[in-house]
Amino acid sequence: MEELLYLTHRIPYPPNKGDKIRSYHLLRHLSTRYRVHLGTFVDEAQDWAHLDKVRGLCGESHFARLRPRLARLRSLSGLVSARPLTLPYYRDAGLKAWVDGLLARRPIRRILVFSSAMAQYAMDHAAARRVVDFVDVDSDKWRQYGARKGWPLGAIYRREGRLLLAFEREVARAFDASLFVSEHEADLFRRLAPESAAKVGHFRNGVDTEYFSPREGYPNPYPEGEQALVFTGAMDYWPNQDAVDWFAREVLPLVRARRPRARFYVVGSRPGQKVRQLAALPGVVVTGAVADVRPYLAHARCAVAPLRIARGVQNKVLEAMAMARPVIASPQALEGIGALAGEELLVARDAVEFVSLCLSLLGRADPGMGRAARDRVLADYGWASNLAQLDSLLAREPRGAAARPHAGPAAAPGHTLTVKENRA
Repeated sequence: MEELLYLTHRIPYPPNKGDKIRSYHLLRHLSTRYRVHLGTFVDEAQDWAHLDKVRGLCGESHFARLRPRLARLRSLSGLVSARPLTLPYYRDAGLKAWVDGLLARRPIRRILVFSSAMAQYAMDHAAARRVVDFVDVDSDKWRQYGARKGWPLGAIYRREGRLLLAFEREVARAFDASLFVSEHEADLFRRLAPESAAKVGHFRNGVDTEYFSPREGYPNPYPEGEQALVFTGAMDYWPNQDAVDWFAREVLPLVRARRPRARFYVVGSRPGQKVRQLAALPGVVVTGAVADVRPYLAHARCAVAPLRIARGVQNKVLEAMAMARPVIASPQALEGIGALAGEELLVARDAVEFVSLCLSLLGRADPGMGRAARDRVLADYGWASNLAQLDSLLAREPRGAAARPHAGPAAAPGHTLTVKENRA
């Protein structure tokens, strides 16, 4: 079995948040085709318990401990250079030594990098075929943060957006292909990095539709008579924090004035103090981490995704759709999701529209939108078909290798990974 090096900025298990869902399904898919060697960071204490699960999918592996507080201090060294703070945050001498040593002693000719931060470990290894899954245009997310934050954070975030984009462009020029989570993200990067546009493509996220299925008899976590509006997501992520704070303060009171039984449930791990304080507001419940998010989706009147800052594809939206729940989302939360507004989900552009749509759904049974939403996910968001698009791209010969015919797997019928390569 051919060998491949896979580098991720966070251990790809358990698949309980956006980036780990994508990186885990990538690892599982790759392990059926390659002997995968994994280099990754572990940034949460509980994730050390999952090393054996991950090792079972890998050949050799290296798990570097990342202590967020120390990493933040280390990242400040970037302020005295013209490099983004992201790079020293994810810099580790032990991981670099492992990568360099592994590539020196093993016949590894293919490298897949997950997220821009990990590309620094592969920049010196041009003999291998190198593909980067940027997932999102992270630099643009920092730009958005900078536009919303005051001084000094706003200035730091704007600097990070500018310098991280320069690094992303450097990586895209050096690597054989650059991938994103949606055509929207890929198009944005082509505009930002026109010199590498011919090597930019995308493959969509998927949903485990057997797991996120409305068929199961889930216990109802809500008190009888409540009309639950639910938001799901990791609550240590600032765009999620901003979204639930805005909804709880600007939308929910107006909804409850007409529907006093309405409750807004914030379901997700690691809520910070600002989010926990929302529980003091009438009609707001902050659960923290739950063992299973599916009952909260299955018994909600609708799921809401009022994100005002977003990049890439929101798994929370796809999972609610897979559970056949009506979804009300902001335009930002729907970027990269191909669903018909008004038929498969609802779009609200401001507080007035969120209030109106929430009241509409609370006042009647689901008008078939949930079933249409699940049908859309089943049609377009299966992991197997979406990841099959990656196979032929990785299977090509490294640019330095002698050209020879390859009979590897082609892209799945009906799915095109639009990457053109400059072989000059």
